[in-house]
Amino acid sequence: METSSSAARPLSVRDKSFPPSAHGRTREQFLATAPRRSDFATPLLTLDAGAMVHNVARMADWAQQAGVLLAPHGKTTMAPALWRQLLDPRPRGAGAWGLTLATAWQAQVGRAHDVRRILIANEVVDPVGLRWIADELASHPEVEILSWADGVDVVRAMEAGLGADERRPLAVMVELGGAGGRTGARDRAAALAVAEAIAASAVLQLAGVGGYEGALAHDAGDAAIARVDAYLGELAAVHRAIGDAGLYPEGARPVVTAGGSAYFDRVGAVLPALCPDADVVVRSGAFQIHDDGFYAGISPMGRTIGDVPFRSAMHVWARVLSRPEPGLALLDCGRRDASFDEGLPVAQRIAGRASDDVVLAGSRVTALNDQHLFLRLDDDVVASGAAERLAVGDVVRLGLSHPCTVLDKWRLIPVVADADAPDPVVVDAVETVF
Repeated sequence: METSSSAARPLSVRDKSFPPSAHGRTREQFLATAPRRSDFATPLLTLDAGAMVHNVARMADWAQQAGVLLAPHGKTTMAPALWRQLLDPRPRGAGAWGLTLATAWQAQVGRAHDVRRILIANEVVDPVGLRWIADELASHPEVEILSWADGVDVVRAMEAGLGADERRPLAVMVELGGAGGRTGARDRAAALAVAEAIAASAVLQLAGVGGYEGALAHDAGDAAIARVDAYLGELAAVHRAIGDAGLYPEGARPVVTAGGSAYFDRVGAVLPALCPDADVVVRSGAFQIHDDGFYAGISPMGRTIGDVPFRSAMHVWARVLSRPEPGLALLDCGRRDASFDEGLPVAQRIAGRASDDVVLAGSRVTALNDQHLFLRLDDDVVASGAAERLAVGDVVRLGLSHPCTVLDKWRLIPVVADADAPDPVVVDAVETVF
């Protein structure tokens, strides 16, 4: 849901790659001209509307079948309009239980766009953030905000930040981690001590158990899956230990949450059976956009779940600036425009020339500078003479990896009806808040 002020803001030079003809117009006025991809400057990031609808529907179907709830991680896009697609009831949206965010400031963005259930999958010890959460809960009884604690020292810091206040208590979950992982109590005894401290607090309320299995594995091999399953089993054991100790508030239904975008299938396979007395919440965030890199290779959708994978909804369109060598093309896309932390972009097609895709066969992106991309063409393509058909001025569609580090480089992103069309029609534009 865009705010009326942001939707009414005139487009300007601040909106990267939007044409000067759009400047001074609102988004609605500009979109009424039915612009196409070719009307924009390069480089240009676009989102594919059809792919996002497909991905959201696939994930919602799986969650329903697996018996889990969804709280997709909003930090992936930080785009309130895309959050609404996740939160809206089915079939229009995913019907998500809530939205996951990573910081108190991100939660403020969520509340500014009327998100009513927010899971902050992180420790919140900043007094400014804590006071905002307390004030928000006090003034909006319909709102739920949950956060994490992984140590008794975290609980004490939260209490100190809140002070002696009789307002509505903050819902806090025990975070379980693992050796070599990120945050999170490192064993069951430490996690139970955190739960005891929360339960004894006058300003906090014990809400459940959570963690992030993706910090413990980075591939889909047998050893990685075994580590993930063992971790999820321990997460369930902590939940049972808390229940056996009588630490949960009387009559409350706890939340047990895990599930990044790589191993959500394991969460669905393991946790509902082990935690029948809890709401099992999956926090995957990348599925809505997906990618042509890391997640394309590791996502369980289409690999262990059915035979219909998610589709990448993000592409960067970049123009050939220079052909200084027969096997090299320099494009006007760099680190300011595309991700590179989980793999470099992949050249997919020459815009408007599907029959010339052979030119890119075997090509590889070897480097990104701030504003340049190095595209090396295959030796056989060069030897055949086909490489000469990639000329200065041609536009290449690039597949990307890891949406979390793509969208943060763009403030207003055109949405196309179909990225596979010869010259895609732009049907919307979504604003990010980073």
